[in-house]
Amino acid sequence: MDPYSLATRNTVEIITDEDLRRVLDQPKKRVYAGYEPSGEIHLGHLVTVNKLVDLKEAGFDVVVLLADLHAFLNRKGTLEQVGELARYNRACFEALGLGNVEYVTGSDLQLNPEYELQVLRLAQEITLSRAHRSMDEVGRQMEHPTVSQMIYPIMQMVDIARLKVDAAVGGIDQRKIHMLAREHLPSVGYPAPACIHTPILLGLDGEKMSSSKGNYISVADSEEAIKKKIGKAFCPPAITDNPILQILQHHVFPRKGSVTMKRPTKFGGDRTFSGYQDLEDAYASGQVHPMDLKNATASCLSDVLAPVRDRLG
Repeated sequence: MDPYSLATRNTVEIITDEDLRRVLDQPKKRVYAGYEPSGEIHLGHLVTVNKLVDLKEAGFDVVVLLADLHAFLNRKGTLEQVGELARYNRACFEALGLGNVEYVTGSDLQLNPEYELQVLRLAQEITLSRAHRSMDEVGRQMEHPTVSQMIYPIMQMVDIARLKVDAAVGGIDQRKIHMLAREHLPSVGYPAPACIHTPILLGLDGEKMSSSKGNYISVADSEEAIKKKIGKAFCPPAITDNPILQILQHHVFPRKGSVTMKRPTKFGGDRTFSGYQDLEDAYASGQVHPMDLKNATASCLSDVLAPVRDRLG
C-alpha cells in the first residue's frame, strides 16, 4: 500500500489533504498521538494505535506522548496513579506494534520554564469560552469544569510545538483542540500541523464506549473473555452502527489482511475474505450469519491481541 493510502485509511477527516501530502513528500517527518494514562487500554485506544502503525510504515518517525499531566489536569487520578498507568500503557502499546518508536512522558516534557512560558503566551490569545468548547468532547465532568481543564488544550498545543511534529493523530473528539493548534501555533513561530482524525467506535452494546458501562474489550483480555464479550455483543443485520463490523474493519483486517470464517459444510463451509468490503457486502446480502461473523471476529481479534497477553504475562 502506498504511503498516502496507509496514512488515510480508516480515517474520518484529514486537515488538510494538501498539508498531509506535503508532509509525506518530506524526507524526514514526525507524527504524534497523546494518551492520558487513565485506565485499561481498550479497542477505542487501538484505533489511533493502528493509525500510528500505518504512519510508521508510511515513513514517519512516531512519537507517543504518555500524557500523565494531562490526565492529572483532567481529574483522572493523582500523579502517582497516572504515572503507574503510564508504564502499563507503554507496555501495551509496545506489544501492539509500537515497539521501535519514541516515547515521551508528559511531565518530562512539560515541567520546564520555556514550556510554561509558551503556555502562558498562548493563554493570552485564547478566550475562556474557546478553551471550554475545545474540551467538550474530551473533558471529564465538564458540567463543572475546573481551571486545570482550560489549561489542558493549551498544553496540548505546546506539546505539538515542543515535540516538533509535522502531524497530529487523534480521534475525531480531538478536532477542536487540533483546530486551536492550527490557528494559534503560527503566532508563536511554529507551523500548523496536519491533523489525522480517526472515528470513535461504538461499544459492544451499540452505545458510546464507556469504561463505566464496561461495554469494551481490553487489549489484555483473555481469549475466553473476548469470545464471551463478542458472543453477547449487539450485531444487527444492518451494516451501519454494527460494533462487530467495526472491529473487523478497524482492528482485524488492517493487521491480518484476510479473515477465514469457519462454518460446517451444511452452512456453506469455510469462506475466506481478502478484504473488509467483501465481508461487509456478504453480510449485508445475508450470506453471512451474525453468529458466524461473531465467531470469526472473536478468533481473529484474539490473535491480534495475543502479543499483549504474552507481554503482560
